[in-house]
Amino acid sequence: MTDTHDYADASKWRGTTILTVRKNGKVVVIGDGQVSAGNTVMKSSARKVRRIAGGNVITGFAGATADAFALLERLESKLEQFPTQLARACVELAKDWRTDKYLRQLQAMMIVADKKETFVLTGNGDVVEPDGGLTAIGSGGNYALAAALALNDYEDDPEKLARKAMGIAADICVFTNNSFVVETLDE
Repeated sequence: MTDTHDYADASKWRGTTILTVRKNGKVVVIGDGQVSAGNTVMKSSARKVRRIAGGNVITGFAGATADAFALLERLESKLEQFPTQLARACVELAKDWRTDKYLRQLQAMMIVADKKETFVLTGNGDVVEPDGGLTAIGSGGNYALAAALALNDYEDDPEKLARKAMGIAADICVFTNNSFVVETLDE
C-alpha cells in the first residue's frame, strides 16, 4: 500500500497546533507540546516552537519531527545566505523543498516569523503571507485560528490572545494539549 498525502491539507495533520498572532507591535508564536502516535500520547512536553537565526526568527512546525528539523536546518542555512531577507530565504527553501528529490519526501509544515513578516511554508511549494496577522497550522490549527479570530477584537495583548485561543483548541482537539511553548518578538 502506498502512503500518499496532501500535506497542505490541515485535516491530515495529527498531533500539533501552532498559532501565530501579530498585533500591537509584537509577534507571538505558540505551540502545544503533545506528540501522538495514533490515539496514544507519547509525549506531552515537546518543543515545536523554536528561535533560529540568532533569535531573530521564530519557527513553529507541524508534521514529522525529524523532517521538521531537517527543514529547520535548511532554513537556517538560507537565512545565513540572506540574513535580512526572510521572504527570500523562505522562497528559496520552498523551491528546494519542491524540487529536491530528498526534500520532497519531507512531511511537515512550518510557520516562520520575524519582526516584520510571517509566512506559512508547505511541501507543495507554498510560501503564504497570511492576512490579518493571524495564522495556524496542525491538527488543531483551525480551532486555534477560529478562536483567535473571535478573540481578536476583545483582547489587545497578543500573548494573552494566543494563550486563550490555544486553550480553546486544546479543549476541542484530542491531538492538542495545553503544555504551551511561547516565543515573542517586538517589532
